[in-house]
Amino acid sequence: MKSHIYELAMQASRRQVLKGMAGAGALAAGATTLGSFPKDARADFRADLLKIPGVGKGSPTDADWQKVGEMCLQATKDSVKEGEFKGVELTFMGLNNQNQHNFLYRGFLKPWEAYTGAKITWIDLAQADYNPRLQQAIATGTVDFDIIEMGAPFEGDVCGKGLASVMPDWVKKQIDMDDYVDYLKAPVGTWDGKTYRISCDGDCHNFNYRTDYFTDADLAKAWKDGGGAGEWGVPKTWQQVQAVTKFLKGKQVGGQDAFGYLDPCKGWGGFGFYFLGSRATAYAKHPEDKAWLFDADTMKPRINNPAWVRAIQDVVDVLQYEPADQINADPGTTAFQQFLAGVGSMVSWWGDVGSNAKTNDSSVIGDVVGFSILPGSDDVYNSKTGKWDTLASGPNYAPNMAYIGWGVYVMARVDSDSKKQKAAWSAAAHLGGKDLSLWCAAYPSGFQPYRNSHFNTAEWVAAGYDEGFITSYLNSEKDSYNHPNAAIEPRIPGIFQYYSTAEDELQKIFAGQVPVQQGADNIAAAWEKITDQIGRDKQLALYKASLGL
Repeated sequence: MKSHIYELAMQASRRQVLKGMAGAGALAAGATTLGSFPKDARADFRADLLKIPGVGKGSPTDADWQKVGEMCLQATKDSVKEGEFKGVELTFMGLNNQNQHNFLYRGFLKPWEAYTGAKITWIDLAQADYNPRLQQAIATGTVDFDIIEMGAPFEGDVCGKGLASVMPDWVKKQIDMDDYVDYLKAPVGTWDGKTYRISCDGDCHNFNYRTDYFTDADLAKAWKDGGGAGEWGVPKTWQQVQAVTKFLKGKQVGGQDAFGYLDPCKGWGGFGFYFLGSRATAYAKHPEDKAWLFDADTMKPRINNPAWVRAIQDVVDVLQYEPADQINADPGTTAFQQFLAGVGSMVSWWGDVGSNAKTNDSSVIGDVVGFSILPGSDDVYNSKTGKWDTLASGPNYAPNMAYIGWGVYVMARVDSDSKKQKAAWSAAAHLGGKDLSLWCAAYPSGFQPYRNSHFNTAEWVAAGYDEGFITSYLNSEKDSYNHPNAAIEPRIPGIFQYYSTAEDELQKIFAGQVPVQQGADNIAAAWEKITDQIGRDKQLALYKASLGL
């Protein structure tokens, strides 16, 4: 047997053990065809929408994505005549991660193309290739796309350089921007007071854990017998995460080797840096200081201060207790190939883990997963005093608002052609529609809840989600968004230059080639050069603005 075939067979075997044969029957039962639902809005429209294909009935297919796109087409029909964009050709650039993002967008937009007459050409990028491709287009002035799926951190690079089209008022009304959670409202999506972004995601990292691990009587006994601190249960702090990860090495749960926390140590085009950030924020984001990446008065990096060095050292200290070859695991590996597939008991990730746990064919942990905000810390570093503070209120929590979510942006190059401009914004508005967004939040899409209307638990339960599961998941998202000490990412030019440079040095540290403090100092020195190249005064002003200072 070829090794990859053997691995697939073993994965299938494990899924059969954990899930049984019910999934296959449910998938067959959930098969549907395009056009089987009426297009007119109904009182139970959103309930019908969430029945495609149905929670627990297998991963959605292209036919499902097309059906969702067709059902949500009414807003387009209210503002666009049939065939109005005939002859218009648009190019869309976005991600192809995990067969999501652009794959879904293709399906959603096929009914839109059929109705409007426009045609779309796709540029698909892997996560690791996204930043280099975008930066190349910006640096060379060769923007070759009309619509882009992009995160708010890039707004300084794109909107700040006049490369994006300003959102027309009719689009704001069509997508109901007032429904966004507060942290995604202005200034996010705006630049110099003008609106550019249709949000389609609301990124933050939450904490995902295996409930069966932390209710296991044998593990509880071994923990107590081994002198473990406190009762056996879900870790609430990073100090506890470290202890649990070391404890689980060599043990088993359900006949499988047990592991603790899953660290992604391989670079991911700058996006991997967010995962170190999620380990660091509880150490580095003091409740009395809005800054945590740079000093707000000088733009001096904090990446080499004691808080960040502790977070890096934490990774180094537990790598030997994590699965073999974890140093070559990127974030896609930790979530989709490890945690959802039954390997490991704890992982920090965007909300995709929650929406995939019960709706992705590769998931075997849908009945044994729980969620919370990111772990806290027993103490927090005070950058102003240079000391560690123990808060009277207890552990310090600081959820990482990693990436501030994906959005859809139209490029300024369409503005010279009114027909093409309207077509581009119509396509973007369709993808950012209120009802379509609910479906994306509930099923594997690459996007997580980001609208106030997404937090109606009853809708999720009616769709087939277990009430305890979905309550835990939605609370982990909502409590992160609304946390008073949330670590908000700065929308400054070059942010991914900083992150990508850090990733390169972190890989050397994790491989044992460079001591932790020296590596952190190397990152800080590289960040200083980037700041000076872009312009320190300019960066500082934008950084302060992003922190509300």
